[in-house]
Amino acid sequence: MGAASKILTVLPEGYGYVIFTAVDSVFVNMWLARNVGKARKEFKIDYPKMYSDDNDKFNCIQRAHQNTLELYPQFLALLFIGGLQLPKITAAAGAVYLVGRIVYAQGYYTGDPKKRTRGMFGMLGMLVMLGTTLCTAFHQLDWVPKDHKFFG
Repeated sequence: MGAASKILTVLPEGYGYVIFTAVDSVFVNMWLARNVGKARKEFKIDYPKMYSDDNDKFNCIQRAHQNTLELYPQFLALLFIGGLQLPKITAAAGAVYLVGRIVYAQGYYTGDPKKRTRGMFGMLGMLVMLGTTLCTAFHQLDWVPKDHKFFG
């Protein structure tokens, strides 16, 4: 049995949902990157320039992607670690976060930065994943009884 097969036998039931959520996050990031590329062409913003000195609409599109990338390591860490204890809840929270990122970007794409706040509900997903990650830590450190289950 290969090492990967052995790892799969110790992952909790339902961890596949966590993996699918991670894959979904790749598609969200690809969509955001594609939109920046399209905006570069439309507004004639050449590489390596990260932002425009005079085009706020482009800057809003770029910023939506950049902000998502800034949060991506935390998202993945919370998703993968929290998913070890509560995979379905963590995957659902990750999906809420990703939908929030899409709504956040669409609000930002209007050119009015204040409209990005429409997607802030996604941060609730991040907070739930923080909670599931703490649950994983509590269980691993035996800070809760062995037979205690947080949700079910």
